[in-house]
Amino acid sequence: MDPRLKSPSRLARLRRDLFGTPLDGAITIALLAALGAGAQALLNWALSRADWAVIQANSTLLAVGRYPMAQQWRLWLLTGLLCSATGASWGLLRRRSWPRNDRIAAGLLLAMALVVPAALELGLDVRARWWAIAGLLLLARWAAGRWSHRLPLICQKLWPLAWPGLYVLGLGLIGGGLGLQPVRTSQWGGLLLTLIEASFAIVLCFPLGIALALGRRSELPLLRWGSTIYIEFIRGAPLITLLFLGQNILGFLLPGGLAPDRVWRAAWVLTFFAAAYVAEAVRAGLTALPRGQVEAARSLGLNSLQTVLHVVLPQALRVALPATVGQFITLLQDTTLLSLIGLLDLLGTARAIMANPDFLGRNAEVYLVLAVLFWCCCAALGLGCRALEHRLNRHSSTASR
Repeated sequence: MDPRLKSPSRLARLRRDLFGTPLDGAITIALLAALGAGAQALLNWALSRADWAVIQANSTLLAVGRYPMAQQWRLWLLTGLLCSATGASWGLLRRRSWPRNDRIAAGLLLAMALVVPAALELGLDVRARWWAIAGLLLLARWAAGRWSHRLPLICQKLWPLAWPGLYVLGLGLIGGGLGLQPVRTSQWGGLLLTLIEASFAIVLCFPLGIALALGRRSELPLLRWGSTIYIEFIRGAPLITLLFLGQNILGFLLPGGLAPDRVWRAAWVLTFFAAAYVAEAVRAGLTALPRGQVEAARSLGLNSLQTVLHVVLPQALRVALPATVGQFITLLQDTTLLSLIGLLDLLGTARAIMANPDFLGRNAEVYLVLAVLFWCCCAALGLGCRALEHRLNRHSSTASR
């Protein structure tokens, strides 16, 4: 190979990107100095002045709210199942490769499993559970990536169907189905309630958004107008207004036996709200699809339903995937509004803790922990989106060849 065609080293690329010109070098040095000063100030505060007793004393409350202590084994079991499924999906998407993002994610996961329980001074049994869960996730990722090629193709295609089943099983474990002792929704709280509300809305708003996007482009006037009015009304109303309407009006509109409780009312409002934005993201993907694709499908003898399912939607959803996942991340962050309607989600639980006279003035510690928790959840969604996008792009490029 010609040495002139050899790719530059990592150090050479950094020098070219960060110090290509004198102005670039000055900006790089200024930014590094500012970031270093901020990181040093944050570390000095966290290690010397911050009082983390408020987090140590309320870690269980922030995690699961007032969920009965005797029944929390269900949550550990569900966490183990979710981590196993996540690791298996991660491995199936990446196969044997361990790109740099995956290595960074694995390193952060191990660091959190070691540092967080030690920083909270949790008992040895709880620390062992954290270590086992982190190890289970990475082991499932390694095993799925190493032996996924030995699985029948039908098993790999049907694997996504395991997630809806696991979700239903998880709701049964949390709520007390499957013959277990019931746990009222009023006892759910903290991170548990936030994830339940966000996941419920994410699971249901996606198919509803697709249906609305197709309805808005339908040739049937009533269906098109109805979808358009719904989307524009929801997008024009603030979420907090819809949450108050759902809490106060839904109980009057429905008979007493049919009206869901406050937790599920909020979950349905989040679902209907997010579906309008997902519909616009999917509509953008449908608009980006060349019209010749539909005409080619019709010329091959496909009917309208087959054209939509096998030609239009796969390509449109690939285009709309980044915007859709961005909407999911925004939805997760919007769950903080639930505290304004009296639900003890993660932010509502944090406010209750900060109102405790024993922990007055410890707001910075609590809000920093909340920011880290939300960042971890959003980063996990982002990493999963990038892995799926990489997989879909690879398949599309292979099919085009």
